[in-house]
This record gives sequence, structure tokens and C-alpha cells, in this order.
Amino acid sequence: MYIRRAFRPINRSSLTRTARTAHTGGSLLAAAALLVSACSSGGAPSHATPAAEAVLAALPRSTPSGLSPYYGQKLTWRNCGVPGFQCATMKAPLDYNRPAAGDIKLAVARKKATGPGKPLGSLLVNPGGPGGSAIGYLQQYAGVGYPAEVRARYNLVAMDPRGVARSEPVECLDDRDMDTFTQTDITPDDRKETDALADAYRKFAEGCGGHAPNLLRHLSTVEAARDMDILRAVLGDRRLNYIGASYGTFLGATYAGLFPNRVGRLVLDGAMDPSLSARRMNLDQTAGFETAFQVFAKDCVRHSDCPLGGRGTTPQQAGERLKAFFRKLDAHPIPTGDADGRRLGEALATTGVIAAMYDQEAWPQLRAALTSAMRKNDGAGLLVLSDSYYERNADGRYSNLMFANAAVNCLDLPAAFSTPEQVEKALPAFEKASPVFGEGLAWASLNCAYWPVKPTGEPHRIEAKGAAPIVVVGTTRDPATPYRWAQALSRQLSSARLLTYVGDGHTAYGRGSACIDSTIDAYLLRSTPPTRGKRCS
Repeated sequence: MYIRRAFRPINRSSLTRTARTAHTGGSLLAAAALLVSACSSGGAPSHATPAAEAVLAALPRSTPSGLSPYYGQKLTWRNCGVPGFQCATMKAPLDYNRPAAGDIKLAVARKKATGPGKPLGSLLVNPGGPGGSAIGYLQQYAGVGYPAEVRARYNLVAMDPRGVARSEPVECLDDRDMDTFTQTDITPDDRKETDALADAYRKFAEGCGGHAPNLLRHLSTVEAARDMDILRAVLGDRRLNYIGASYGTFLGATYAGLFPNRVGRLVLDGAMDPSLSARRMNLDQTAGFETAFQVFAKDCVRHSDCPLGGRGTTPQQAGERLKAFFRKLDAHPIPTGDADGRRLGEALATTGVIAAMYDQEAWPQLRAALTSAMRKNDGAGLLVLSDSYYERNADGRYSNLMFANAAVNCLDLPAAFSTPEQVEKALPAFEKASPVFGEGLAWASLNCAYWPVKPTGEPHRIEAKGAAPIVVVGTTRDPATPYRWAQALSRQLSSARLLTYVGDGHTAYGRGSACIDSTIDAYLLRSTPPTRGKRCS
């Protein structure tokens, strides 16, 4: 469904994506590629127990002989074109079950520790998605925005996962077709519109399958985690130190499950619960966005320029007004001034609103955008939010975020729904979870139904027995990764410590809580995990 990523405030002065966003955007259609993944292919152990009870088993400690050349390779670092950063290319087997069958080339970047202080090795970062560029996140945020002492002691490293950005990116649609796809009606009113929506998903899936069908079979989270272990080895680190946000927590937890004895300091911020089915996760996330909207609505109506109501307006009433506005856009899209002639319809408007739910710092921008759209018939502001979320640049080009998101998620878990009829039966549950967003998010969950590659994963638990202490971070009103997921993952992982941020927004580290930041820094720098039950605000 919607993508899980570390999200930063949206640039108010540009139609391009924000430089501080940990770019992993999504949309009602494109990000419908489920939210997270589960155990998948790539040489992972098989599970004989029922899906809900399956446990990800650790791989053997010894390196298979067929993988020795990969673990023994040397990286050649070169200038990235971004001051202070170096880049390299790492090889991994496309298929871990058949390493001799061919390689995949993975892009890696680093910023060397600045000093002073004793070096602590490498710290790998991943912003989530799936589909977000870890290298983009490193160069635009982590490498310049992480605490000075962390940057002084660690070589900060990022690798774009297979199929993402610079690492043999999967492609599905050209930019013009993506514009059409993102504007597809996601609340069909009749059979004709339902068929059009299903056809849009089919065309998207066929485009992905036609680009590189063999690659599409090997983009699972398990394979990406195994790539991380090769990177750990070639960097010369005995253990993996890692910060993963959003979907990056699932990637990090998967690494811990496969290689528990190689876990160093792992921070999993905005955690996923790998034991849930795609449908259950989509429903949970739908409720999460509703919770975030209610808090936004309470804040909005306290301002005189709020178009959803004034003081005394309840969140339910504000939601009804927004939903009525969406219905109006469904019938009559409004101008945006877009150079490509796009008008703001229900799909783009909904994506724009959801984009701002990730960070309360974007709420004033959303309030202004809604005011312009609802009172002035000007959809430009909501289009800015939607484009930033999609990673659509001002020149009309899209990153491969949405393609990689679908490719990973549709491989990692069986589809939430396989037919439109199944969605129709589930609509009441989704609309109960979110009167504002439920209908659209239910239909968004249909996207993997037509995927050209069969899923290789299933819901499962991750225990990582024998791993060093792992910090799991959850935000109580997180819209994209509900707090209960962090609670669930912390119960599954045998060595987890749950760190709770009582607040709003998606993820917690580096978002303004001195308590959260100092607790995580103490863990990263001194191996001191948070006390049990630690809560911050």
C-alpha cells in the first residue's frame, strides 16, 4: 500500500522533491505494492509450519564455497561527484541458489569518519520503502545531518538495494504512462471504473515483467539482506552496524534473523511486524493514517485559515468535509497550473494529503494547500505534495521508487486481494478503519493481484536468537508503521529493547526529541541499549 520510509518536511518553495526526504514516496496506486515484505527467496530456509507461526531460520555460519569470490572482492572507491562522499560498485549473485549463474551490480557509497575519537567501523543506513535510495538518503541527510559524534566515529555507508535507483533499477512505465497511472480513479463507482482500475494494475505489472523478467524474480528482502552481509565482509567489519527506518527495519530484522551472530548495533526505527499478512498490514496502516488525520484535523481547526472547519469542529466532521471534497474532485478535477496539463483529481489529492501525514512539520503546508484547493479552486499545492511523495521531478521524470516498491513487495508476500470482488467484500472493514481514506486504500491493495512473478515469501516471525541487543523504535501515532508493529517486533526479537516515542509522525530518530536522539546515540557510540520500557516525548 503506502510506502514506509523516513520522511522529512516537504520543500515549500519547489515542485521538486525535498532534499531532506528519505525518498521512498508512494501513492494510492503505485505505492499500493503492499507495505512490507516477508521471508522470500534467495536461498532462505523453507518453512514447514503455518505462515503465522513460521520463524525465519538462521543461515549456516560458514560461507558456502560458491559465495567465496563475492565475500573476498575488493571495492574500488571513486569520487561520487558529491563533496565528501566516495562511491563503489559491489557484485552479488543474482540468484543465491545458483551463484554461478550471474551477477548483479550494486551501488555503494560512503562518507568516511571525520574524527576525532576511536573509529567504530561502518554504519550502514537504509531509509525504507522498499524502493528508497539509500545512497540518496546518505548524501542528502544522514551524511550531513546525523549527530556530529556519530559522523566522527563511523564510516557512514549506504547501498542501494537490488533493483533500486543505482543498483540495476527495475523499470515499469515511462513518465507519461506514470502520469496516467497516478491519476487513475481509485474509488470506482461502477463496473466500468472497476475494470479501468484493474487494467491500470495489469499494465503496470506487465511493464515491470517486460523490462527484466529474470531480475524481477530476485528482488526479495531476504536477497537484499544477504547482499548486506557481503557488504559487511568487504568493508572489513566483523559485525554489521545498521540504522534502518520504516521498511528498512524489516530489512534489518531480516538480516538479524539470517545472521544473528553477525549483529552489531542495530537500530530499527518505525518498525514493521513481519508476522502479518499483506491484507492485515494494509488494514492496520489504513487505521494509522486515520489516526494521523484526526490529530491533524484537531490542529487545523484551531487556525483561522483551516478549510475543514473552525473551533468546535470535530475530527469526524473535518473528515466528512475532506471526503466530500474528494468526491467533488472525482467528478470535476481542478486546475493546477502544471506545465504538463495535469489537473488535480481525487487520486492525486488523496496522495497529497497522505504525504503530509508523515510529518507534522508539513501540516501548515497541507493546510495552505487545502485552503487553495477548496476555496480558490487551485490544486497546485496538493500537487506539490503528491509529486514529492511520488518522486516526480519538476521536469516530469519519475525515479524508479514506485517500480522497485511493487517489485519487492509483490515478491515478498502473497497479494492482499486477488480479485476486485474480494476488495468489494473488504470495503466495510477498510472504511471502518478510516472513513476518510479507507475506500481508496482498500482498492490500492489490489495491485499485486496481477504481478507477473509468483510471491516467494510468507508472513513469519523473526527471533534472531543469539543476536546482540537490538533497539526497536516505535512512535505512538505513526501513520505508516503503527506503534503496535514495533511492539510486536520487539516481542519477536530475542534481544530487542523497545524505545517508545510518544508523539506524531513517521519514525523518531533525528526528528527533534532530545530523549530519543541521546538514547540512540548512547547505544551507537557506547553500546548502551535503552532501559526496558523507556519512553520519550
